[in-house]
Amino acid sequence: MITKKECVAMLLAGGQGSRLYALTTKKAKPAVPFGGKYKIIDFPLSNCTNSGIDTVGVLTQYEPLELNSYIGTGAYWDLDSINGGAYVLPPYVTGKEGNWYRGTADAIYQNINFIDNFDPDNIIVLSGDQICTMDYEKMLKYHKEKNADCTIAVLEVTLEEAKRFGIMNTDENNRIEEFEEKPEHPKSTKASMGIYIFRWKMIRQYLIEDANDPDSEHDFGNNIIPQMLEDQKKMFAYSFDGYWRDVGTIDSLWEANMELLTESPQLDLNNDKFRVYTRTFGLPPHFIAKEAEVKNSIIADGSRIEGTVINSVIHPGVKVAKGAVVKDSVIMKDSVVRANSKVNKAILDEEVVIEEGCTIGEGKEVTVIGCESVALEGTVVEDGSMIYPNTILH
Repeated sequence: MITKKECVAMLLAGGQGSRLYALTTKKAKPAVPFGGKYKIIDFPLSNCTNSGIDTVGVLTQYEPLELNSYIGTGAYWDLDSINGGAYVLPPYVTGKEGNWYRGTADAIYQNINFIDNFDPDNIIVLSGDQICTMDYEKMLKYHKEKNADCTIAVLEVTLEEAKRFGIMNTDENNRIEEFEEKPEHPKSTKASMGIYIFRWKMIRQYLIEDANDPDSEHDFGNNIIPQMLEDQKKMFAYSFDGYWRDVGTIDSLWEANMELLTESPQLDLNNDKFRVYTRTFGLPPHFIAKEAEVKNSIIADGSRIEGTVINSVIHPGVKVAKGAVVKDSVIMKDSVVRANSKVNKAILDEEVVIEEGCTIGEGKEVTVIGCESVALEGTVVEDGSMIYPNTILH
């Protein structure tokens, strides 16, 4: 039985996140922890809930196991309704062979049957590797008011930053006239956020034609959108002025965490009207010892702080021993920093152990240590090092 929907969300969560290096060796980028409590994918899932979109297809591919088990039925994001829900969608398999998603457009194409089950008027295509709090309902309202075939969310950036983005050049009514991918000389500063709303019946045909084109990269930015512009479809830019960060690099992930520690952070994680939901587990409250020193930091449940933590984000279950100093760093779940060790401007992935008397980084560049690695007693890890998972450091 088909359950008619006004809008179905398709969340692209299969990215490898190669620019996060050690942090994504064992997990997909949307599964990377953020902010002491969350994973990156919590943000688009929560946005859907807060925007009244109750049907979400989550397209997984690279290292999908953690994401699959994390999302489950979608109940933690209130996405487990009878007539909707969160559905994990791996690459489609036919007969004896299966195909990887060949690009963003192909990922949607392989799930045409899933979308058809809900006969939606529109689909919204989302990225699973952004930190963003956005009301998609407002964008959908704009899309309908414009009677658009396609609406693309854009963010105003500087002219210099525009060289790194897909740029939308529009007329005075915000109708898109031209799309430029990372232009050397940008004509505007409207950068695509990688969030699209399409009329389903129209984009469905484009996806089928693209899938049958042997010369296509099967990508929205490189293929589908340029073809729609060439066909003079009604395409509009939707200006967004809220919080958005692409956390696809080590520096951008570190900076986004550090922004949470400013006096008036742009990202409000305590906004009850637009909550960020997550799959939390029952940990005890964090403990800060009498002799400990904690300044301007986020300390998650289950953590035990006996040393010094300054300007840092501490995830659940972390232990910082007496005499240890953690500064300007992100320490992820269940990691341990033992006595008299110093961690400076670093990201420690989950279940990392820093034994006594170690020095991790000097504070000039971000130092990264992958999950389940151990720095043996007295180890010095040079500034800006990239240590991959399961490494024993001497």
